[in-house]
Amino acid sequence: MTHQVPLRAIAVAAAFLGGLAAAQAQETIFYSTQLRPIEEATKVREVLLEGLSGNVTYVVDEPPAFAVRMKAETQAGKRTASVVGALHGELQPHVPDDIQPIDDVVAKVAGRGIPASLMDLGKLGTGKQQYIPWMQATYVMVANKQALQYLPQGADVNTLTYEQLQQWAKNIADKTGQRRLGFPAGPTGLMPRFFQGYLYPSFTGGVVTTFKSPEAEAAWNAMKELWAVSNPNSTNYNFMQEPLLAGEVWIAWDHIARVKEALTLQPDQYVAFPAPAGPKGRGYMPVIAGLAIPKDSPNREGAVAVIDHMTKPETQILTATEVGFFPVVKAELPADLAPGIKQLAAAVDATQNAKDALVSLLPVGLGAKGGEFNKVYSDTFQRIVLRNEPVRTVLQEQAKTLETLMKETGAPCWAPDKPSQGACPVN
Repeated sequence: MTHQVPLRAIAVAAAFLGGLAAAQAQETIFYSTQLRPIEEATKVREVLLEGLSGNVTYVVDEPPAFAVRMKAETQAGKRTASVVGALHGELQPHVPDDIQPIDDVVAKVAGRGIPASLMDLGKLGTGKQQYIPWMQATYVMVANKQALQYLPQGADVNTLTYEQLQQWAKNIADKTGQRRLGFPAGPTGLMPRFFQGYLYPSFTGGVVTTFKSPEAEAAWNAMKELWAVSNPNSTNYNFMQEPLLAGEVWIAWDHIARVKEALTLQPDQYVAFPAPAGPKGRGYMPVIAGLAIPKDSPNREGAVAVIDHMTKPETQILTATEVGFFPVVKAELPADLAPGIKQLAAAVDATQNAKDALVSLLPVGLGAKGGEFNKVYSDTFQRIVLRNEPVRTVLQEQAKTLETLMKETGAPCWAPDKPSQGACPVN
């Protein structure tokens, strides 16, 4: 005689086992604005997340879509992402509504050597840790070694001034008949970041408040002199590694990820070094990405595990070698590291530790209007440098556009401008 098990008991057992299986295989969605290109996202999934227990799914999105989704899920009370990765300025608008304080996670990364300055940035102006620094990048100069013989007398590439850079490029043009200095001023080049993070801070000590100052006029006049000895094809360049490798350009400025290929393919042909200094210091823009946990994270334990794993020294070194973003933790780069990556690492270190270093953060608080902010600087460049319109007139007119934008967004000042109550003023 066969023993009949009651259907209700089967249902209860099935529900229990199903719940257990779901708990064991609970997915951790890692949602990121960083490492979006297919090659980089594949490296994250197949290399950087390797060895992390649990079911982690890496999902990427454009920054504007990230901002919308974070807000929408908060309002709907239904969160899909357990952990998020984004730039400092992309995370700032989500405090305090969309991300939760993670002071408890600080203990997980203690002793890994994350600089106190970066951890302080991760508090996003509050008294509590809002994100853990994940990885960093910046922008550097790269030169073909053929260019070194034309350096001005007494100039050192690691301590260049804007005046020396202009003289260097002029020497090359005079001696070779070719303009070999290059900038990424193409349609998708990062030229606005040069103005916001390098030229303006170096000459004016600010970015927004000093936009139409006499020091800003001096900066744009210096830019006109630089452009006069720059390769005219710069308005077509988006990634400087390509004209460097082609030999069209001998000296270039760009994001480290956009010169990485040249140094990786031909490390003996190039040198990497910090951007120049101006009267106010050596302006530079650190690109800091952080890891945060959203409010109502569906798998907080999984989120903490991802943060712990991604900030381990061995994972940080892999991040540098695989995708060209550098460690935020103290990590000894391996002796067999590719020579080109070593050069970039040394240039980043020299930039951060320069005695006259002046940090200029990526814009904060502009939300979906970041593109309009960039356009102010791009339009100013086109009018002053490309069309030769009067510097003061252009700055007065563009300042009105900038002032309107700051008031519309209500974005307070960020470094190197001094903190403001309310919208950052254009003085």
